[in-house]
Amino acid sequence: MNLRQMEVFRAVMLSGGVSSAADLLHVSAPAISKVLAQAGKASGLVLFERVRGRLIPTPEAQQLYEEIDRLWIGVEAVRDVSRALGRPQQAALRLVCTASLAPYLVSRSVAELYATIPRLQCRVRVVAPDVVNQQLLQRESHLGIVLGPHDHPNLATIRSYRCRLACVMRSDHRLARKKRITARDLAGERVISSPASTPFGQTLRRAFGAAVAEIHLELDCTSSTTACWFAQAGVGIAVVDQVSIAGGLLSGLEVRPFQSEEQMEVRVVRNRYRPMSVTERDFVNIFHTVWHDVF
Repeated sequence: MNLRQMEVFRAVMLSGGVSSAADLLHVSAPAISKVLAQAGKASGLVLFERVRGRLIPTPEAQQLYEEIDRLWIGVEAVRDVSRALGRPQQAALRLVCTASLAPYLVSRSVAELYATIPRLQCRVRVVAPDVVNQQLLQRESHLGIVLGPHDHPNLATIRSYRCRLACVMRSDHRLARKKRITARDLAGERVISSPASTPFGQTLRRAFGAAVAEIHLELDCTSSTTACWFAQAGVGIAVVDQVSIAGGLLSGLEVRPFQSEEQMEVRVVRNRYRPMSVTERDFVNIFHTVWHDVF
């Protein structure tokens, strides 16, 4: 007897008849009769006798029922676990991300995930770009949300997005009057940049083009978020990726598009040899929605 046949047999034993078992399992009475006949054939037993229109279980059926009822406790436990895993009320999520993504995109996505999983055990690590791969490869984090290239044969990209560059400055900066800023506009300005040895720093140098010779690049920061803090202090103008200023979180700063063909890639990454949980998939889908709400 397979599990479906056992389930139908048990329902008939519990309810006392085919019609009652059909109501219990939300199927038709003919369907119950068909499976019950299959159960008798599969077991090689006469399970019921009909007396005055009622099904009376045989002694063999009574003994079989006792075994199946004990088994069914385990079957129901498996069903409960599968439901809990599919719709978790408690779950764990370990994220690692680079600094630009933490202030709005990742934090907003985590907030929305908590709306569906209030008891979520979540850990977020904001690290330097070169640490993200290490966290995922050593399975210290489930998902990585990163700005820039993070290729590794043992890592898989789940989603990828593109963003452009923007200029951030105080409202009293002379360039705040412009609607769009070009590399030529930055001539003679102190630009808060990123180290030339980093991928983002190389992106900025390409974006500046020939005008780079006239731009003052004495100050560099390892994250766009930090560059915005220095711009807020009046040190200069920062050219940053758009994700670092998403959500309008910068108080007292003006943001203008930077005219360039250069784009940055944002990726959601996982360890290729570690399958994703339901909670991780939910986070990825929420992040996707939050991204498209902003860009």
